Amino acid sequence: MPATLDPLRRILAGAPPRRWIMLLAGLTCFGCGVALMVKAGLGLSPWESLHQGISFRTGISIGAVSILLGAPILLLWLPLGERPGIGTVLNVALIGLVTDISLSILPGFTHFIAQLVEMTLGIAVIGLGSALYLGTRLGAGPRDGLMMGLARKTGWSIRLTRTAIEITVLLFAWALGGTIGLGTLAFALGIGPAVQLAFKLLRLDPAVRPVARPTAAIEPARLPAE
Repeated sequence: MPATLDPLRRILAGAPPRRWIMLLAGLTCFGCGVALMVKAGLGLSPWESLHQGISFRTGISIGAVSILLGAPILLLWLPLGERPGIGTVLNVALIGLVTDISLSILPGFTHFIAQLVEMTLGIAVIGLGSALYLGTRLGAGPRDGLMMGLARKTGWSIRLTRTAIEITVLLFAWALGGTIGLGTLAFALGIGPAVQLAFKLLRLDPAVRPVARPTAAIEPARLPAE
């Protein structure tokens, strides 16, 4: 392998296949969950609503806002001790692709009960996907990394930290004119418990801090289970 590919070779060699399978499965679940939320038609997630509100105020597309907002969020990682990894890159690259594919396959409903079921399933699948890919310790997406860093820094549970972040983002989205619906509120209140429950059911430890080099030893930094 050429010398220029040595860093990539070290990354690939530093994680066993099980972690790569978990990473890809988690990001796939996350993208499918986002598509389920969209197809349910009951409201955007708080972050997407915030992106929409900023788009209204600036004229920048929602997708571009999402990408641009990722940079300052990553800067918030610095005092929290979070570090990006290959999972951070794949988060950006794969979730959008899986979401688009899922949107072309999944059905949409007009009956409220069916929409409610699809919305609830979407939140649960996003929670599952988050726990799977975060549990690999190969790097979080900007927003999930913020959650993990704050949880470690404050000693709060994953459930409480994620809920606090989503409600804060929801308030900013509302102030900027983003679309708020039942799905927005349900996501803000439900995604934190969903992620924490998925960690528990999968017996994954959210307390282990990601490492800059996958081959390095891992020093646990415990988080409260509840």
